[in-house]
Amino acid sequence: MSLITGVLYAALLAYLGGWYVGQWQGNFSLLLFVLTLVTLVYWLAERYKFQPEREAAAAKLLVEDEARRKQLASQGIAQVDGNVSQAREKLLMQPWWLDWTAGLFPVICAVFLMRSFLFEPFKIPSGSMIPTLLVGDLILVNKFHYGIRLPVINKKIISNHEPERGDVMVFRYPVNPSLDYIKRVVGLPGDEIAYINKRLTINGTPIEQTPLAEFYDEDSLKYSLQYSENLMGVSHRILVDKDRPPFVPPQAIEDFPNKENCRYSGEGVVCKVPPGHYFMMGDNRDNSQDSRFWGFVPDENIVGKAFVIWMNFSDFKRIGFFH
Repeated sequence: MSLITGVLYAALLAYLGGWYVGQWQGNFSLLLFVLTLVTLVYWLAERYKFQPEREAAAAKLLVEDEARRKQLASQGIAQVDGNVSQAREKLLMQPWWLDWTAGLFPVICAVFLMRSFLFEPFKIPSGSMIPTLLVGDLILVNKFHYGIRLPVINKKIISNHEPERGDVMVFRYPVNPSLDYIKRVVGLPGDEIAYINKRLTINGTPIEQTPLAEFYDEDSLKYSLQYSENLMGVSHRILVDKDRPPFVPPQAIEDFPNKENCRYSGEGVVCKVPPGHYFMMGDNRDNSQDSRFWGFVPDENIVGKAFVIWMNFSDFKRIGFFH
């Protein structure tokens, strides 16, 4: 068993190493699920096989030692060499391959359940949600806000809240579901979303924008126009790059499902959101690959609602809730 455990750990390290250096894309949810199952098997084997066998061997040792001492005492020998307590402790000691498998099962299982049904941490990798979220922000995502979903397959089994305009949502990227994206919900099923000349309109109603002081991005070392946008009751900040054209480059548009619901022009794009889908946009409007490029997010791709920055090692002041 120690050899098998060593091989499993070697495979795990090889998988994580390849994932880290970018040789392949990993599925952390699936990895946690597999680790939970494997450590559960070891935990059950330890509880119902290996531990009882060690306890039986320790009990047998005590019985044999007691019998030996009685036999020697009957021969007038009172002083008996040997420390049976140390031998017993060695027999009861859990081997390393069980300590690093069965012993980790409660921790891995707790992490798997919490991450699958309660909260999941994410790190912001790009600037598409600036100024709301900055590169390096560590956020928490509420996994049950939009309903309870089965881990790995992401199948909803219990409904809860429906997504609302203005929610900051994490979802599986429709083009490559192994990747997680984060954007803001702009369009709900049935909405007509128009982003023309860098102004957002929902169902024919222009969305209010209030100019703010220019935003300075320390990473790109440039200023951007900043507005407060009232997304039908949800106020948040957006950035607009006045030097970028308003249209979506044709070569950057994916061939996505329900593409016929969208009309592209030199001024922007107009889309009708199909049932069971959502239109997502980044707050950094001219630096965001979003629904304008790759289409709508189906309900089955939803991961959860982002709601708090729990850490940013470059700026502790960023810790807190956001809209």
